[in-house]
Amino acid sequence: MPHIPQHSAELRAVAQHLGRRRFLTVTGAAAALAFATNLPTAGAAAAAELDARKITSDPFTLGVASGDPLPDSVLLWTRLAPSPYETGSGLPAARVDVQWELASDERFRRVVRRGTTTAHPEYNHSVHVEVDKLAAGRVYYYRFRVGSWVSETGRTRTAPATHAQAEALTLAAVSCQAYHDGYYTAYQHLAEDDVDVVFHLGDYLYEYAVTAVGGARNYTDRVLPGVFNRETMTLDDYRLRYALYKSDENLRAAHAAHPFVVTWDDHETENNYAGDTDENGDPPEEFLLRRAAAYRAYWENQPLRRPQVPSGPDMKLYRRLHWGRLAQFDILDTRQYRTDQANGDGWKTPTPESEAASQTLPGFTQERWLTDGWRDSRALWNVVPQQVTFSRRNSPTVGNTTLSMDSWDGYPASRERILKGADAARVENLMVLTGDVHVSYAMDIKRDADDQDSRTVGTEIVTTSITSGKDGAAKPSNWAGYLARNPHMKHYNGQRGYVTVELGQEAARADFKTVPAVTTPGAALSTAASFVTAVGEPGLKPA
Repeated sequence: MPHIPQHSAELRAVAQHLGRRRFLTVTGAAAALAFATNLPTAGAAAAAELDARKITSDPFTLGVASGDPLPDSVLLWTRLAPSPYETGSGLPAARVDVQWELASDERFRRVVRRGTTTAHPEYNHSVHVEVDKLAAGRVYYYRFRVGSWVSETGRTRTAPATHAQAEALTLAAVSCQAYHDGYYTAYQHLAEDDVDVVFHLGDYLYEYAVTAVGGARNYTDRVLPGVFNRETMTLDDYRLRYALYKSDENLRAAHAAHPFVVTWDDHETENNYAGDTDENGDPPEEFLLRRAAAYRAYWENQPLRRPQVPSGPDMKLYRRLHWGRLAQFDILDTRQYRTDQANGDGWKTPTPESEAASQTLPGFTQERWLTDGWRDSRALWNVVPQQVTFSRRNSPTVGNTTLSMDSWDGYPASRERILKGADAARVENLMVLTGDVHVSYAMDIKRDADDQDSRTVGTEIVTTSITSGKDGAAKPSNWAGYLARNPHMKHYNGQRGYVTVELGQEAARADFKTVPAVTTPGAALSTAASFVTAVGEPGLKPA
């Protein structure tokens, strides 16, 4: 039998039940995935119904959220979890009726829509409500009710009408929030910031163990259960880890304050995975079981719409949103469809393997989807929220020819196809939003990464982490070397925080906001740097 981690009883049972030969077939793999993730059937609604009066403690411990704003619709989310740190979250395997309200005022004196939905046990009692027939470009408030329990109030908004000439949009970009690396102080500030929408660019959670004291948080007033002190492998593991992360009051506050648009990177499943290939070289059929569990838990715990409901190990996360005629957002998934990293991953000198035309980061279908979308775009700004660094990053050490095989530098043929697509579509105001690297960069995107004198075709705004990497430093040890060897890099900072970008009719402005520490709570927020890029004139200049 193939190796399966000892604590993953579900995965062992699947392999033993099916046998290796059948396990490797398409039919066997599909059955295994259904078995491992308890996929609901057409009769899922036949589960028993729980009398809400029997819920004796607050079921809204994980807060509320909204996401993917459309001109006439908002997506509302919550998950019922009276005991969030327990498998099953303190609820029986029964349906629960959940009431929801959407109002144009915070006190709910003017309720515009209300209804009742069902929290199914098969989806860990998560709720995704798509409210339609709303006015475009409006702020709304929402809340949920179960029995006598009422959730906190969330604030969300619809996008402007499709053909509206919206004057401005302010977005925030965030990424990489390892719970065990520190406090979510940046989210505390973001919850109070005046932004229209938040783009989460990946690593919402980490699969790594979290100790009883919360790692670098070093709790003295609480003890986390031992269930968190192991790597996530099974569906229950991932569900519980989301419960831990979402129990943080600052993350809940940010979700309640703003609609989120989310995409994953690697750690929501496993570090540096590529398609069906994991970091440890396990057989793909084993890793796909884990991927199915991770994808299922991701959808359950994020404000995502019906098209993103996963099917086993597959989930179509790339999608397109618009903000009137001001901006088109092409949200990418650079993990699920990529070819394996060349040269054994890591920072390596490029080889014919990494430079081969067969190498693709988003997959060939998604590449075409992106460039076709640019061809049809009528937006002033074409913004690509995605995961890993798009622009060239030369090593800060003179004479070192290595590049990151996990980023677009490890897939130069894929990047070239994307840039050719931008040329063909005559995209003038291209902006790439990036996470992953736990530092912030502001970079000009050069048409030829090997030639600094080639024309600038867009800008890349890289947000630092919320906590990952712990406190960091404004000027890491390689700061001077990085800037010297990468003239297109206009800014580099290693502290934690987030970035806001204001898109306007004449220019865009990026503000890199940082906190000096995350291993202690309550740090103040400051702006480390600000840049502008003018419409029709790609390239960043200090604000």
